[in-house]
Amino acid sequence: MQPQRPTGILHPLRFLAAATGAVLALTACSPAVDVTAAQDATNPACAPMMLALPDSIGEARLRKTNSQATAAWGDPSLVILRCGVSVPGPTTNRCVTVNGVDWVIREGDPVWTLTTYGREPATEILMDPDKISSATVLADLSAPASKIPATRACVGQEDLRNLPTSR
Repeated sequence: MQPQRPTGILHPLRFLAAATGAVLALTACSPAVDVTAAQDATNPACAPMMLALPDSIGEARLRKTNSQATAAWGDPSLVILRCGVSVPGPTTNRCVTVNGVDWVIREGDPVWTLTTYGREPATEILMDPDKISSATVLADLSAPASKIPATRACVGQEDLRNLPTSR
């Protein structure tokens, strides 16, 4: 007489092994983007913004990253976002307002740094304007960035001319 094998366990174990293999194969195709977290990435104010990020910017799709309060779009990455960077102080760099959010722009060669102004914690975007439009990036990311309340706004030369003078 041959011993009988339990048949009810083998089928689920084979299914689990196959499913695990499929998940590992899929994650191997799209590794997480290595992004260094900002110094204040654990700030709870980042969470509402991170939950509101778009699935794509232009044609660039959102990808997984390996650190908290970060995001990346495109393969290779065209846009990198980090919440919790240092809040910029007064600057002579260009500041633009897009959909109610002020952004300080530092033009680099080739990477530009766009940082929210007047919001704490600040959010930083790294992007190459030769590969993706800065107007598209700011239009798509201003609504999520607005989830962090503004406490200040950029001022321009015309604003400074209109300040009251003390006597």
